[in-house]
Amino acid sequence: MITLPDLLRALTSGELSPTEHVDDVLDRLAGDRTNCVVTLDADRARARAAELTALSARGERAGPLHGVAVGIKDLIDVEGLPTRCGSRILDDAPPVAADAPVVALLRAAGAVIVGKLHTHEFAYGPVGDTAATGPARNPHDLTRVTGGSSSGSAAAVAAGHLALAVGTDTGASVRTPAALCGVAGLKPRRGALPGTGVFPLAESFDTVGLLAADAASLALARAALDGPEPVAAAPRIGLATDGWWRPHDPVLTGAVRTAADALAGLGLPVDEVDTPGIAELAATYPVITGAEAYATHREWYATRREEYQPATLDRLAPHAEAPAHRYVDARRTRDRLAASLLDHVGARADVLLCATTRLRATPIGTDEVDGVGVRPSMLELTSPFNLTDRPVVALPVPVPGLPAGIQLVGVTVDEDVLLALAGVLETTLAPKPESHVVEP
Repeated sequence: MITLPDLLRALTSGELSPTEHVDDVLDRLAGDRTNCVVTLDADRARARAAELTALSARGERAGPLHGVAVGIKDLIDVEGLPTRCGSRILDDAPPVAADAPVVALLRAAGAVIVGKLHTHEFAYGPVGDTAATGPARNPHDLTRVTGGSSSGSAAAVAAGHLALAVGTDTGASVRTPAALCGVAGLKPRRGALPGTGVFPLAESFDTVGLLAADAASLALARAALDGPEPVAAAPRIGLATDGWWRPHDPVLTGAVRTAADALAGLGLPVDEVDTPGIAELAATYPVITGAEAYATHREWYATRREEYQPATLDRLAPHAEAPAHRYVDARRTRDRLAASLLDHVGARADVLLCATTRLRATPIGTDEVDGVGVRPSMLELTSPFNLTDRPVVALPVPVPGLPAGIQLVGVTVDEDVLLALAGVLETTLAPKPESHVVEP
């Protein structure tokens, strides 16, 4: 994987030109084996890279992301390209007339948009195996899932094709693929990155986020998109210890403990924290999301049902006849429990530490592992922070075999503190170089 700081150093020094970088990225994406690519915008990307290379030759820069190739989840509008959302229903979608605001921000910062990336159909799933173009494949093992719904964005970064990609997160969709693919993901608070021009799943929770190789890359990208820079906190760390937060894979339990020990080693207070009402709060997520998703899809569900992928249809079906009071009751319960939970945890910790998923990447097409449901295992540890609208940085922890991910959740702090904390943590956790000292 290439980090954004390393890429920007090469582009700024002249070691690498925007044209060379974009050509290399397009070649890599054209030969991709993970099924992460939906559409390449090669001609326009090369033309823009040539313009930026000419600027570089004059000692000028278009912005802080000058020349950086970026991929966009195919749920987000990019001018001149169709937005198909991973579905046959939008096979004939025309090219859109304008960039989504987040894409416009990237272009204004000097980024080069190279194309659209795989998404779980209509973002309605945390696995990444359901789309008109087939499943996305994990770069660490092509027989396994990437996580979803920002499946292509995570796979493209993990495969080393891109240093930065844009995704969305309604309940898991940046953080779960980040965890399964071994990259870093940022889910800000709703609206921190503009959500206009993004096809909705559930308007109550939809959030635009970023995926990159590491936290340092996320911090650079976020600053380039008018993100927070202030920092200066020594946050209290709360280690989530209720049964709710217990992974099914013991390697993930170990990854959380490794991160907790590393944070304690940095001199930060780390204490166990309980999360009362968490199961009841989490139970409101599928009700609210399902009702809002069905409202968006109601007409297509009635007239073009056969064009959905079966798994998506199965998720929409229970909400077709659900009474309105069920949705209202769930929203009221969410509001009450979210406020209570934040008050309780915030009195004890500024940052909550927990696993991102209960399982690591599972084989494509597998619904259960040892009697444990795959889909809930990829969603249950992430959705509470959409329900409470908290910022989260998802970070890989080095382990043998398939990647493992943790979450740093801002309970009383915002993105700036989380990104700084994640940067220090990943440096602490980085494998130490082998010593070549010869013993006398």
